[in-house]
Parts: sequence; structure tokens; C-alpha cells
Amino acid sequence: MPELVPFPVDRADITGYYEALAAALDGAGPALAPYEAGAPAPEFDAAALAAAPDDLALVVATSGSTGTPKRAMLTRGALVASATATHDRIGAGTWLLPLPPHHIAGTQVIVRSIVSGTTPTVLDAWSLEGFTKATGLVARNAPPFSPIHTSLVPTQLRDLLDGDDETHTRALAAARRYRSILVGGSATPRALLERAREGGLSVVTTYGSSETSGGCVYDGTPLDGVGVRVIEPDDDGVGRIALTGPMLAAGYLGDPERTAVTFVDEAGAHHFLTDDLGSFDGTLAITGRIDDVITTGGYKVSPRVVEEAVQRVPGVRDAVVVARPHERWGQTVAVAIVTDAAVDATEELSERLLIECRRLLPPYAVPRLVRYEEALPLTGVGKPDRAFVARHDQWQNLR
Repeated sequence: MPELVPFPVDRADITGYYEALAAALDGAGPALAPYEAGAPAPEFDAAALAAAPDDLALVVATSGSTGTPKRAMLTRGALVASATATHDRIGAGTWLLPLPPHHIAGTQVIVRSIVSGTTPTVLDAWSLEGFTKATGLVARNAPPFSPIHTSLVPTQLRDLLDGDDETHTRALAAARRYRSILVGGSATPRALLERAREGGLSVVTTYGSSETSGGCVYDGTPLDGVGVRVIEPDDDGVGRIALTGPMLAAGYLGDPERTAVTFVDEAGAHHFLTDDLGSFDGTLAITGRIDDVITTGGYKVSPRVVEEAVQRVPGVRDAVVVARPHERWGQTVAVAIVTDAAVDATEELSERLLIECRRLLPPYAVPRLVRYEEALPLTGVGKPDRAFVARHDQWQNLR
């Protein structure tokens, strides 16, 4: 039975976590269950540990954006395989860590650093000034001719791009120094990616989860050793996404029932059945989540597809689409919008929104309700909090 130690991680100083994680990856130290310093420590029972693999290195909580967080069991081999595959794709280098280190995306920055023999620079609180300064430290600490990398969530990328004052100019110049800027954690709007790349940023979109040791598909292309299948695709080739590869978790600690239905053997391979919908023709395209799909009048609507249309409207900074109850159709499409600083939430903007959505979407997918916000609520890992938005009961009729 492996030894598992709850480990408080202080975002301001990850030295202890780095050393303990290195020992866990070597098999010289116990497996770790990282959690944010100051939060309650996770608890485990002996029966759960008895079923854990002997080479367990990490137990990490899932984001919990759609339900109770689960505890993914990651082995030494899975974590190292993920880091190695990333290095094979973008090159080993020196990292800036501006993400919570106890979540999988932050932990993988540390694992990649351990595997490559480097030490990441930590940005413990996000700000443009801090990012610029930390980037200088990363560049100075990197070995000669070694690339530097970082990993951001979409809101941080947007912060870099939204502004033209001196602070933004310096931060954008700093961002151009990175060979790779991994962006994940939630869907990155296409318009935001286009702006970033036009601005000279080497952005790489990532897809993955705690159950896959972090990102395993970069810019739609699986990393080496990663397989993608679409389960029960519809006429458009869209179905449930299943993943295979050496980076998969060994299951959920203390939850054999959920493990049995999520990690399955099919077609001669061990699969992780995600809750994501998408298509794959050599390039993975995620269209939404199974549990986010809106059913209105018998039609299925992907919030992500509607969000892409809304975010094409000039003046829209960010958007999240949710379902609201409807007496006749069961559910209707509602959108919460954050506008650019220089744009007012006016009837003219709502009219432009309707015109663009009617051009890009089928009639049943066009939003009927709108709500203008100063900022979107986010979960702890930077994802839009759909459940919180959906609970609002004050919306404007859009059509």
C-alpha cells in the first residue's frame, strides 16, 4: 500500500513542494495530495489507499466545475510521460508558473521543470507588472540558448491584450519572449487566439484534465503516445471524446464505481471517457460538454458554439452561454456578456448581437435572453462559473 501525504502548497514559495514532488517522482518519497495552504487538508482512509497503485505519485482534485471534485490518482509513469511528451512537442526549457501550483496545470509546470532539471519562476499573484518582471527573471535564470515557456488561462491572456498603455505594452513585449505560451483550463475564444497570434505571441492551445496528467492535445494535435476516439458520433462526426495513452490516471481514489464507468477497456486499449463532445479527423475539435448541452424545443445547442458566435461581435469582450427555464420549450438560450471598456451595453449592441448570431447560428440556437456584466464569475481554476450565471433570475429579452 503506497504512503500518501496531504501537502499544503504555498503559492508564494513552492520550494518544499518542488522537492517533495521530485522525491515522489523518484520513488524516494511518499505520494502527495497537494492542497492550497490555509485550506482544510484532504482526508483519506486505509481502504481507499489499499486499492491505489504502488507507484502512486500524486492525488490531485479535479476542478469540480460540474459537480463534486474527484481525486485522480496519477502514477510516476503517467506524470513523467506527460512531461516528456510536452518536451518532445515544444522543447524542454525554463518555465514561469503564474497558475495555482496545487492544481494539475500548475503541478505539471513543476513536473516539467523537475524532468528537465530546471527551476520555475513563480508569479504568486497575477498582474501585468508582475508578469513583466517575472519574465525577466525567467530569461535571466534560463541556461544559454534555452527556450522559456509559460502556461496561462484565457483570462490572463486577455489581460495581456486588452489595453495599449505603457503597462500593457511592456507586458506584451515580455510575452513575446516565450517560445510557447500554453493556454488551457477553459475554452479559448477563436477571436482571442487570433488577436494573440497577430500580436506576435506563440500561443499553444491545450486540452486535457487532471485525469490525463494535464494537457495531452496541443493545438488540436495529440501529443506522442496519445490516442483520441469519438464514441457514438452523430451525422456531423460529433460524439463523446475518449482518450488513451500512458498519461492517464489510474482511477479515482476511494471511488471504484466512478472509476469503473470512466476508465474502460475498449478496442484493445485503456480509455478515459471524458464528459466532452467533439470531433476528430486528425485534429481534435471540442464543441462542448455533455452536461452543458441546452435542449430547447427538442433541439440540442452547444453553449460553446453560441459563445464563439457572440464573441465575434465588435464590443463583446467575453461571454458565457447558459440554459434558462422556458415554459414552452423546456429551456432557452441565455448569454451573459462583458463588453469592452469603451463600449456601452446599449440596444444597438444587442441588435448587432442578434444580427451576427442569426447569420452564424440556426434559429433555435440564437440567444433569447441577455445579461450584461462587469465581469464573469470564475471557478477556482479560472473557468467561467456557468452554474452561478444560470442562477441569476434577472435577464433582458433579446428577441
